[in-house]
Formats: sequence, structure tokens, C-alpha cells
Amino acid sequence: MDCARAFAPGNISGVFKIIAHEEPEKMHSLGMGFTVSEGVVVEVRRADESAVLLNRELADFPTVRSVAAAATDVAVSVAIETALPLSSGFGLSGASALATAYALNSLLDMGRSEEELAMAAHVAEVENLTGLGDVCGQFHGGCLVKLEPGQPLKARRLPVAEQPVFYRYFSAISTRGILSDPARVVSINGAADQALQQLSVLAERKSVGFAECIRVSREFSENSGLLEDEGVRRIIEQVEAAGGSASMIMLGNAVFSQSPFYGACRT
Repeated sequence: MDCARAFAPGNISGVFKIIAHEEPEKMHSLGMGFTVSEGVVVEVRRADESAVLLNRELADFPTVRSVAAAATDVAVSVAIETALPLSSGFGLSGASALATAYALNSLLDMGRSEEELAMAAHVAEVENLTGLGDVCGQFHGGCLVKLEPGQPLKARRLPVAEQPVFYRYFSAISTRGILSDPARVVSINGAADQALQQLSVLAERKSVGFAECIRVSREFSENSGLLEDEGVRRIIEQVEAAGGSASMIMLGNAVFSQSPFYGACRT
């Protein structure tokens, strides 16, 4: 086999709580999020020298390099293609790591289980401070809640119907900067505890309106102190004034809503 390809979806997080642990396999997040139809396609090939390309340009992608280095000593070229914006809350570091793990498993005939591949991607995220929970969502797909600490790949599916989502990206937020700031972590986790109580109730229902999930996320964005960008706040308030629901994408200066709004893209 000359090359192998794999796809992983983008993931939007609406609520997250940081579960710290010294072992990267046990550090993760709780909360709520959902996958979208767009994502990343990764193609891996044996090469004379290892390289990572994002949309055909050389890129510094630490999660991808970590997954490749942990998997093999063979030099490989990893080409990532995506239409989603980087560093704006779509979990592209996790998606790229996960798709790379799957593609390498196929290319090199490694024989690893899907859970092993997902955990390799999750560990790469934790070690590089690029995320804590996207890989779990991307591994399962759908609208999910994570309520049990200690199990990074365990999630429950919320009974939310597949539907259009509208989003607008303003600017990047450094996930590393947030995760490494103790004061921010305390504020985020305090707000997340309130949100998780609401999400645990939703998880027991036979059907859940997407607007209910968005409202929990909106409250979390305020209580956590993460909703700081004025452009994001303005759009959220405009959607709400028109009778819709909108919230901030975690972690990015970006908005998601079930209602179309000015400047939004649809997925």
C-alpha cells in the first residue's frame, strides 16, 4: 500500500470541565458537544523525511507529529485537507490526530483497535495542551454528553435530531493559554458543574431540543468568563433578540446557532 486516507469530523464543544490528572490517559474533560459534517481528510505516505502539510502547505501540527512518532519510526508524510478554520473551536487538532492514527494503522498494518487509536490521539492532545475532549466526540460522532470522570472515551448520546447548524468565526483562542492558567481553570470548572447538572437531566429524556443544549452552553459561556469577545457577544444577542438561541464555540471566538444570522456559514 502506497498511501492510506482517513476522515474525522470537526467537533464543536458547548460546555467543558477540565478533569486534571498526571497521566495523560486519564486527563480529559466532561461536558457537551457535537460533531459536524465537515472535518479533516488525512493522507499518509511513506517518505524519505517526515513532514506535515495543512491544505498543501507545510505546517507545525504537534498532535499529528506526536501520533506519528508514537506509532512508528518510519518517516511519513501527512497531508491534511480541511475547509474548517483552524484554532476556532472545531477541534481540528484532535480530528487530525485521530485521522492520522487511523490512516497510519492502515498504511503500516499495525493491527490496533479503534479504542487504541482514539486513545493515542487523545494522549497527543493532552500532552500538547491542544484539547481535552474533542477526540472522544470525534470517535463516537453525534451530539454527546460526558458525565463520568476518569473515562476519556466514554460518552452518552443526547437524543438531538440531525439538523443544520450556523456558525461564524471571528478569531482564534489559544487552548494552551486557557488550559495552563490555574485561575481560568477554577472559573471554568465552577461554571461547568452547574451546566453538567442541567445536562444530566437532559440525558435522561427521550428527546431533546437543540435549543436547550445551546441555552446551557450560553449560560456556561457567561458564568465561566470565556465570553469576552464583543463581536461574538453582539451576534449572540442579535440571534436571541430575534427569538433564536446561540452560544460561543469552545474554545474559539466564534458563534454557533440553530438559526441563520448575518455572516454565518452553514453545516
